[in-house]
Amino acid sequence: MMNDNTILVTGGAGYIGAHVCKKLAIEGFLPVTYDNLSTGHAYAVKWGPFIQASLSDRTQLQNALLTYRPKAVMHFAASAIVTESMQDPGKYYRNNLLSTLSLLEAMRECEVKHLVFSSTCATYGNPLFNPMSEKHPQLPINPYGRSKLMLEQIMADFDQIHNFKTVCLRYFNAAGADLQTEIGENHTPETHLIPTVIQAALGMKPEVVVYGTDFPTRDGSAIRDYIHVQDLADAHVAALKWVLSNRQSTSINLGTGIGHSVFEIIEAVQKYCSHAIPVRLEQKRTGEPAILVAENDLAAKLLDWKPKYSDLPTLIESAWKWHQLLVENAVLLRKTIQKIGAVETSSIHGH
Repeated sequence: MMNDNTILVTGGAGYIGAHVCKKLAIEGFLPVTYDNLSTGHAYAVKWGPFIQASLSDRTQLQNALLTYRPKAVMHFAASAIVTESMQDPGKYYRNNLLSTLSLLEAMRECEVKHLVFSSTCATYGNPLFNPMSEKHPQLPINPYGRSKLMLEQIMADFDQIHNFKTVCLRYFNAAGADLQTEIGENHTPETHLIPTVIQAALGMKPEVVVYGTDFPTRDGSAIRDYIHVQDLADAHVAALKWVLSNRQSTSINLGTGIGHSVFEIIEAVQKYCSHAIPVRLEQKRTGEPAILVAENDLAAKLLDWKPKYSDLPTLIESAWKWHQLLVENAVLLRKTIQKIGAVETSSIHGH
């Protein structure tokens, strides 16, 4: 099972991790998914072996590294909901910090020294300027952002002391779904804007809640930089190739450099589905910046990467097709369960 192009992908059953596994396979790598399925899905593991285990299980982790001898690790496994981190910071420091430390120590023991790390623009905190470059001060305002910044700092220590080479990819708002509709976003609860708006349009949610209409933006709602998950996957594989060939550590923003407001997203989905979507307006939440937009010049320079699929129509259409498929599958499952129930009832009564 050993392969010179094997990559261990922690969180490879999750939304972004699964898309990256598909891209790795297309590029000739063997992605080995390591995931405890706490938020990921077994159906999303399609392109390589699967190890269902936790990063805190050091024995399983070492066995995985020794069995597959990966060339590098791509690390996605983390808790990643900002609002939840404000309510349960302990979960974020335990899941993000301690689990990653377990991974880094196991990698060191097994002599795997290249890492692509899923970081976030949340390490920057409130923007002092937009678009935000990698030189923007890192002053996170929530436990999620702080946990990721601490990990970036730990990885810098591992580089200095153990010669670990890491690319920290700080992404903005991941969105969209696989262009062949094989995988997509399926969170419980769903907190991301585009799938929430689509779920309301499909009748899966009663309404869309807009938090804040008095931001200093063109329409009063918050502006974010939405990047298609396929573009993210392409960037991750480019970052992997870069770190393997250059043997240097760096941090790179992944975003489009273009911002869309909450109301613009709702309008785009309404245009796509040709009907109105119920909206409820609420006060803005504490610590929500008005605008978060990436400067992506460094990604273009180092990775020769530019987003190709992050225009709003592609984002909406790919996500819509995926969520429609989820609805259809749920209906089929319900019908199948009802049929099985009817057959069992019939056999019990001797019909």
